[in-house]
Amino acid sequence: MKSCNSRSVNIRAIQHFLYCPRRFGLLEINVDWAENASVVMGNIIHERVHSGDGGMCRNGYSMTAVTLYNDELDIYGVSDCIEFSPDKNGDYIGRDGKRYTVTLVEYKPTRPKDGEISLPDSVQVFAQKLCADKVFGCNCKGAVYYADVRKRTVLPFDSEYEKYYKLVEGLISQMRDILESGEIPLRKKGQHCGGCSLENVCMPKCDSYSVKENIRQMLAE
Repeated sequence: MKSCNSRSVNIRAIQHFLYCPRRFGLLEINVDWAENASVVMGNIIHERVHSGDGGMCRNGYSMTAVTLYNDELDIYGVSDCIEFSPDKNGDYIGRDGKRYTVTLVEYKPTRPKDGEISLPDSVQVFAQKLCADKVFGCNCKGAVYYADVRKRTVLPFDSEYEKYYKLVEGLISQMRDILESGEIPLRKKGQHCGGCSLENVCMPKCDSYSVKENIRQMLAE
């Protein structure tokens, strides 16, 4: 049972926290926002996916922009796409009485440079899975579709369930502590900020002070 003083955690914020706890604090506590090319690209991809109505397809049917929640963990979010594939051994029974395998598909603009599974991406989908499993009463599979290479990466949730669960549980606890404290974390030493859309919000650039220029301005007045 969740505490009466707990703070609900938005699943999308997990990626921000993994990238930088300070970014997470600026977004969730200060409600700061700024966009760069990466953010805009991601927004466009999600808009395209979410604008679809889902419906029937060759291998079953799909739903887009599905709101998910898990009351026990007090987390919520929106899944890009949920696919329901006919499977006689599937653990989800649809309204038509048929069995289906359920797969969560998250859409991302770029695949990691090393071609491996991105931890922030897989953790985000696993958190969605913890919600979807409760909502649909099944054991959802997970995948990430990378738009730049037009390929889908299947996530190893069945074989690494305990690892992902402990990781997500720990992250949610840390995030909730920050939300309840209302204090924005300091920037981590060695944090790479070049790709962060909040770089100028986090570390505002100040004009360098010039004694000569200051005197010139005074004389001009």
